[in-house]
Amino acid sequence: MATASRDASHDPADSSERTPDHAFIEASEIDTDASESAYGDETESYTTSLKSSIRNYRYENGRRYHAFRDEAYFLPNDEIESDRLDLFHEILTRRCDGELYLAPLGPDPQRILDLGTGTGIWAIDMGDKFPSASVLGNDLSPIQPTIVPPNVRFEVDDIENDWVYGSKFDFIHGRYLAGAVKDWPRLMRQAFKFTKPGGWVEFQDFDMRFYTVKGEFTPGCPLDEWTKIVINGLKKVGVEPEPGPKLEGWVKEAGFTNVHHKLLPIPVGVWPKDKKLKEIGALDYHQFLEGLEGISMHIFTASEGWKPEEVQLFLMGLRKDLKNPRLQAQHNFHVVYAQKPLDAE
Repeated sequence: MATASRDASHDPADSSERTPDHAFIEASEIDTDASESAYGDETESYTTSLKSSIRNYRYENGRRYHAFRDEAYFLPNDEIESDRLDLFHEILTRRCDGELYLAPLGPDPQRILDLGTGTGIWAIDMGDKFPSASVLGNDLSPIQPTIVPPNVRFEVDDIENDWVYGSKFDFIHGRYLAGAVKDWPRLMRQAFKFTKPGGWVEFQDFDMRFYTVKGEFTPGCPLDEWTKIVINGLKKVGVEPEPGPKLEGWVKEAGFTNVHHKLLPIPVGVWPKDKKLKEIGALDYHQFLEGLEGISMHIFTASEGWKPEEVQLFLMGLRKDLKNPRLQAQHNFHVVYAQKPLDAE
């Protein structure tokens, strides 16, 4: 559920003044005769080749959800959602220039923990990268594959419970936990406790709001209204919908030092001029379109009281909005990594 940190009430006219220089994505020129169908065809042409490289439940409105602590997470855990999460892994890795992490781990980390591992794809890739390391991934849902590298294992657990690990980790990683955590400061304190002195943590997450610098996205448009509803629904159940811009402060409060924060805007669609961002935007466009129902349905029906058919009708308008090549929406992805002091316990 990726999105961006902008006040929905901001004046679009001063967007360039309020947006950091490094958040600006240059758009390619649009054919004046460009149509919505042509735009969809263009994104599909980028995505078709890119996708080829990617790889006791509760049922509600035709989707499957995990049963363990089923109040703790709003997204489905079925095959459709697993495919979207694997695609999202590709998007975020590409946005980090092909790197699985940005912290300076060194060549030989021995114990690695992946919080909220999802499909386990990041943990598996880390196990392949560091064959001498022990990689543990935990999640509320047991949706990870059973055939994995010998140094990778998974467990069903709630990361907001008390951690009971017997030894500390060289690297603790958490990515895309927006809408899944109620008490982030406590989570950071536990991460600090279970990181080895000199070890690293890295958290990668989002704002919820979209924005544009020079496009036609405006406050009150369907995409903006959708964001407001999702934020409100998640707040009602007590989870943090927008952890991205707060990560840096939380890791500092927990006691970590040598803190680094990178802001990486992600485009939605193939409007950027830069080839790499165009490809990332194509993938993000499709993961968002394919994930809209799964992201929206439980929040809109359970928290906001909508009927499923009302949600579907609203999403039809949102999909039409997203197909506008002049929308030029983007959302902010935050990467924060930090080190536990050598003299800490």
